[in-house]
Amino acid sequence: MKPRLSRVLFAGVALALTSQAQAATVTGVINATLTLIASCQVNGSTATSGVNFGALNFGTQNALFTQASGQVQSGGGAISVLCSKGAIPVIKVGLGSHDGASTGGTRSLSDGTNFVPYDFYTDAGTSTLLPINGTITLPTSTGVAQTVDLYGKAVGKAGLPPGVYTDTVAVELSF
Repeated sequence: MKPRLSRVLFAGVALALTSQAQAATVTGVINATLTLIASCQVNGSTATSGVNFGALNFGTQNALFTQASGQVQSGGGAISVLCSKGAIPVIKVGLGSHDGASTGGTRSLSDGTNFVPYDFYTDAGTSTLLPINGTITLPTSTGVAQTVDLYGKAVGKAGLPPGVYTDTVAVELSF
């Protein structure tokens, strides 16, 4: 009986000593947070100003041309818009540098003195006119890039001298 009592007593003393030797423990949590805001890219750019939406090139025509068509291109393709999922992108094609300077179109290309009328259209057949400050509303974004097809048609007129005719048009993307 003595050995049993000693073992029990020894075990009790060892347990008491072990409890005192252990370090204290503190538990808790870390709260992690990330806030995402809606965003869009145009032709791969995340800039918020000075974005290149593309170029409308009517090519080289003779000074007696009657009509020339083109498509807004960026890097060899149409405008590309990638927005966060759930965003509803709206492209507004605003004012140009020479709007209304010539009859035959709402916009004008200029060589500095002379004007070639032209317009933007949302279809390749150039039957759906996009007016100044007109908008193109894209489908709700699924997080995959969307293509925006935008076309132009220039109309020739008598008395145009040879030269390079240009225009700069403001474009805005809201979402």
